[in-house]
Amino acid sequence: MAVQNLPLAKALNESLRKALETDPKVVIMGLDVGKLGGVFRITDGLQKDFGEDRVVDTPLAESGIVGTAIGLALRGYRPIVEIQFDGFVFPAYDQIVTQLAKMRARSLGTVKMPVVIRIPYGGGIGAVEHHSESPESLFAHVAGLKVVTPANSSDAYWMLQQAIQSDDPVIFFEPKRRYWDKGEVDTEAFPGELHKARVAREGTDLTLAAYGPMVKTCLEAAAVAAEEGKSVEVVDLRSISPLDFDTIQASVEKTRRLVVVHEAPVFFGSGAEIAARITERCFYHLEAPVLRVGGYHAPYPPARLEEEYLPGLDRVLDAVDRSLAY
Repeated sequence: MAVQNLPLAKALNESLRKALETDPKVVIMGLDVGKLGGVFRITDGLQKDFGEDRVVDTPLAESGIVGTAIGLALRGYRPIVEIQFDGFVFPAYDQIVTQLAKMRARSLGTVKMPVVIRIPYGGGIGAVEHHSESPESLFAHVAGLKVVTPANSSDAYWMLQQAIQSDDPVIFFEPKRRYWDKGEVDTEAFPGELHKARVAREGTDLTLAAYGPMVKTCLEAAAVAAEEGKSVEVVDLRSISPLDFDTIQASVEKTRRLVVVHEAPVFFGSGAEIAARITERCFYHLEAPVLRVGGYHAPYPPARLEEEYLPGLDRVLDAVDRSLAY
């Protein structure tokens, strides 16, 4: 069947399976991705079906994993790297920033770098330190990298397909707290552009812009606001770099108010760039300053405190009320 109701995690698994079947140059690498099928079972069953040369269990050495992927890409392969948890990517940050991101520019575009780095990110699962971070801005700031994140099962399937087909390196952030949320996936539907934002809910009074795990939170906030007579539009950004400012601008010119929501700390976060650009583009349309809702500028707290740290329904609705009060 073309249309299936799948958890986001299973949609990713099906997408990886499709890529392995379609292109013999696709290889998957990472800690425990083979025999175990990954900590979140995203690669479950793939090594059994495609062999140890296509789905490779690596040593615990993120720098070595990414460095090997760069070498494979230079030899014509399309490696997909799994970083087990968000906070584990930093040993590989040097390889990603100084090599992976710069290789195409260094070669004046003659060298392709079709490397996908999959990173489960964000909180909400009660994990310990280094397992619940949102480092997307650290990668979005680096020229030469594409940074994307799906919010639902359909986007998980299709955006991963598009990322694997890209000749540029893609950092693919997966919202781990949404792995088990189900949604319809049409495996024969032609997807939209990888870096195009999507209006997830129409509205007229205010725009909520979010990505990844916060899209569902914003849709819930919009539903609550509707019960109070407020019409809130929700824009799923999907891509953090490049950012689709045109879709955000079109929404804000209609609603005249914008609140940006993300789990990452507000300080120097992606919401700051969106606020600055939309203020430049929509200055004479705005009826309130652009507001941001996000994590605090502090190390990620212990699991018992993460609900106080993470932006939830109340904080989003509070920002909606503050914006509409201007």
